[in-house]
Amino acid sequence: MDDTQATTATQASRLAPILTIGAIFFVLGFVTWLNGPLITFVRLAFQLGDVGAFAVPLVFYISYFVFALPSAAVLRLTGLKGGISLGLLVIAAGVAMFGECATWRDYPGALAGLFVTGGGLALLQTAVNPYVSILGPIEGAARRIALMGICNKTAGILAPIALNLLALRDIGALARRVAAAPDEGARDAILSAFAAGVSHFYQLMAALLVVAAVLIPRSPLPALDPGQVNAGRADTGGAGGLAVPRFWFGVAALFVYVGAEVMAGDAIGTYGQAFGLPLDQTKFFTSFTLAAMLLGYLCGLALVPRVLSQAAYLAASAGLGVVLTLAAWASTGTLSVLFVAALGFANAMMWPAIFPLAISGLGAATARGSAILVMGICGGAIIPQAFAWAKQTHDMQVVFAALMVPSYLVILAFALFASRRLTSAR
Repeated sequence: MDDTQATTATQASRLAPILTIGAIFFVLGFVTWLNGPLITFVRLAFQLGDVGAFAVPLVFYISYFVFALPSAAVLRLTGLKGGISLGLLVIAAGVAMFGECATWRDYPGALAGLFVTGGGLALLQTAVNPYVSILGPIEGAARRIALMGICNKTAGILAPIALNLLALRDIGALARRVAAAPDEGARDAILSAFAAGVSHFYQLMAALLVVAAVLIPRSPLPALDPGQVNAGRADTGGAGGLAVPRFWFGVAALFVYVGAEVMAGDAIGTYGQAFGLPLDQTKFFTSFTLAAMLLGYLCGLALVPRVLSQAAYLAASAGLGVVLTLAAWASTGTLSVLFVAALGFANAMMWPAIFPLAISGLGAATARGSAILVMGICGGAIIPQAFAWAKQTHDMQVVFAALMVPSYLVILAFALFASRRLTSAR
């Protein structure tokens, strides 16, 4: 067999696993990007203010910090493939729990369901991110993760639309009915019927997740050893494993990136409502951000690594994030919201670049390093909650910019640092 035939055979052998992982990333996106419209849902269903409603991303993303390292321990017992199946089952349990508690309008129980869901996603993320990073050459990992991102964000576009059409339809009129209810009993009856519609959506999703978990062991995913596949030349500076400075800088970059991503995706509805835009419009804003992310992934696929390296594209994306954030601050109303949605384009290739740049060359520490990076997802809990608190006493747009601009500057600094260190390590 000549080199061309061998390359073709290798690519063909990777196609089925990549398609399977793509389906898993679709599931990840569908479950994760429901949080934006869920903020709108819980604000009305449980009669909450912004801080209470923003407990949705707080609880959801803080679970990554709690469960990421235990997930790495679980994966040592189950393997990556078994961990994926188990993660899907845990997500199904959390989704079912959220749906049941929503029926009873039990907010602490609903948040507990989101916490369990996030725990399952932490296990899934800890398994699939290194999997797709090491399924081929690490230099092309951003391209493969971008393909996964397309699956993720396509699901993210569809999930809010599906929830809004099936369960949050005419939410503006519903809010007016609640406000006009003659007494507390009538108001509770309206809200209970509203919550039950969301519950049915989540119970159906739980059933589909169980089916997916059963199918994974029969899938064509190969058994991979992260430590052996990613044992390349590391930028250790004389130290081994997780002592790589680039790795810890990557953890910080991932922390602020996820916070910025959630701000642009999940908080955009609240951002629009601050300008007086109606609920029946703002409930779809998350899908606008994710459509911009999808365009960003397509652009990244075309340019990385053929035209720009992973680090160079990351630096350009961070710079664009600063520009768009300042444009949102300098404008108002629908135009400002559109600039926030456009941040999806800037954010698109950040995870695909940060993750492989951070774990490159970790060798036997790859699984643990991946788990620590997944812990960084808790930035999606901290930064939006800071936004919800600070906007109570300060100008909303100033708070948004004050959180987002420094985040993008950290990512820019990481991109420049990683590019310099990887160049010197060659």
